[in-house]
Amino acid sequence: MLNVLIPIATLAALPAAVSAQEGRTMDITRKADLKTVDGPEEYFTGKATITGQFEREAPSRVTGAIVHFEPGARTAWHTHPAGQTLIVTEGVGWTQVEGGPKLEFHAGDILWCPSEHKHWHGATPQEGMTHIAIQEAIDGNNVTWMEKVTDEQYNAPLGKE
Repeated sequence: MLNVLIPIATLAALPAAVSAQEGRTMDITRKADLKTVDGPEEYFTGKATITGQFEREAPSRVTGAIVHFEPGARTAWHTHPAGQTLIVTEGVGWTQVEGGPKLEFHAGDILWCPSEHKHWHGATPQEGMTHIAIQEAIDGNNVTWMEKVTDEQYNAPLGKE
């Protein structure tokens, strides 16, 4: 099989493209139809918004959304049963896996957090950040939320990679 790079938009449409081959039509959600909601206060510190949240039909297990963090906003600690990919589209952010160093990332970076690794991510105090979050659901669950990241944890010095 030939290895080629496929644009992200094409990758997102692959399950629908297969369905189209089976006689069904491709499903396109237009930007104007995407819903935006505030990130729930119990899972986020600061102002975060979630846009275009989706969950694909079986046999796919893929779920995702576009998440925007205002400066200083961040998630609570959490895990994903099958890991999580973050594609950073704007700004600068921080992330940390429990017990590891706090790391900085930038627009254009792609992050991978392995399954069941307790972690958090968000914007820096000075600059907002937007990412596309992609994860799989196992037995209907794509995330397990935990306690909030403290100000002391958030403001800790950056570590070394």
